[in-house]
Amino acid sequence: MESKLTVYGAYWCPDCRRSKKFLGENFIPFNWVDIEEDKEGEAFVIAKNGSKRIIPTIVFEDGSFLVEPSNAELAKKLNLKTEAKKTYYDLIIIGGGPAGLTASIYAAREGAETLLIERSGLGGQAGITVGLDNFPGFPEGISGQEFAERITQQAKRFGVEILQAQDVEKLETDHGYNEVHTSDGKHYHARAVLIASGASYRRLDVPGEDDYIGAGIHFCATCDGPFYKGAKNIVVIGGGNSACEEGLHLTNFAEQVTLLVRGDKLTASQVAIDKINEPASRVKVKFNVAVDSVEGENSKLKRINFHDSVTGEKDHIDPEAAFVFIGQKPNTEFARGTLELDKYGFVLTGHDFSHGQSKDEHKERLAFETSMPGVFAAGDIRHDSTKQVASAVGEGAAAAISIREFLKQS
Repeated sequence: MESKLTVYGAYWCPDCRRSKKFLGENFIPFNWVDIEEDKEGEAFVIAKNGSKRIIPTIVFEDGSFLVEPSNAELAKKLNLKTEAKKTYYDLIIIGGGPAGLTASIYAAREGAETLLIERSGLGGQAGITVGLDNFPGFPEGISGQEFAERITQQAKRFGVEILQAQDVEKLETDHGYNEVHTSDGKHYHARAVLIASGASYRRLDVPGEDDYIGAGIHFCATCDGPFYKGAKNIVVIGGGNSACEEGLHLTNFAEQVTLLVRGDKLTASQVAIDKINEPASRVKVKFNVAVDSVEGENSKLKRINFHDSVTGEKDHIDPEAAFVFIGQKPNTEFARGTLELDKYGFVLTGHDFSHGQSKDEHKERLAFETSMPGVFAAGDIRHDSTKQVASAVGEGAAAAISIREFLKQS
């Protein structure tokens, strides 16, 4: 796809990384110009900004440009919808991944006025996955982007109203209605709410990591892998499905990919493991690796220090980039103190309240209903969910059916 805009920035600039991430998650192609390495690009930025060196400077196809835009400003410029038409809906869905989008299709198809709010790219983590090989109905697999586009088009076909680039900051009850507050200061009411905000990638939490996120350390191979075309070695940290699949994808750009695995074996599907172990594979695996710290040079990732968790032997590796896939944490910040969560922050629902997970085992809840009446949860955000796209789709459909029952009773 031809790039229609250019991002002028630098590898050390956090706002540049944020803008690149937002564009990548929304499948918007762009050219990247690092003004530290491109003097013409630097001169262009200075000329555009009245002799000031301000980044990111983002130039659009029509010649207009934005300087240090927020995600909301960038979304508005790109004609992404960021404000709802109304203040009251039958159902508000928080999260535009497979669970949220599927629920929106089921609800809207039955006539429920539905608003879906997504803070980044529609499709969730599935949307930025290289490929889905185990989703039923696609024998040759389907790219994450195509899957996201198809399910979004289907939701829009049934009249689902979709907001993007909006964070939900608070959830509360107001005179018997559920109220959702967004980061732009707006608040929307609904008879029912579905939380399908998913989970985010976990970090290593080692010294130096924060300093090089976006400057050598990444969490999305689809988004950032192409920036390392021609690299001699890229590191992937993790040993599950995501680590193996994204590691294989990164061999499209690097001569070699080194997989650093915490345990003594890979925990991915057998299909992924077999691909890693193929003689022609350019993925090298090191087991029993405990990462100790990250170092850099000239504001770029230079070295990953680690030790062997069995022998204690210290070692290091000097890759051009490192991609981290070590699990997920739930996106429930806005629900803390409002909903009952498990010890890891995932939302308790339905039968959890009668099977020893909840502090109050006498509560009766519909399937997928949370501790707050009329508020439901589905997908990766939910306690004991399986973190698979197919199950997220199933949970979204099942939650929509429970929500239908709730709306009939309320």
